[in-house]
Amino acid sequence: MAKFILYSGQQCCLCDDAQALLAQTNVESSQIKKIDVKSDPHIYHLYGARIPVLVDTTTQQELAWPFELSQLTEFVS
Repeated sequence: MAKFILYSGQQCCLCDDAQALLAQTNVESSQIKKIDVKSDPHIYHLYGARIPVLVDTTTQQELAWPFELSQLTEFVS
């Protein structure tokens, strides 16, 4: 099971920015499950207007955009 879920969308430049920041952390790509918010109406309702959103599957805490590398690094540690 993935440690983190990244709720994102297709052709979303902010989502691309979030993924670039994630690549700068110590989180391996195998620990992140990327979910397109349009894949499910319920997910779209919860996250569609806020993407990208990173969710820690252990604590259910969320980090919504905008975030900086320092905030992301703290969130994933």
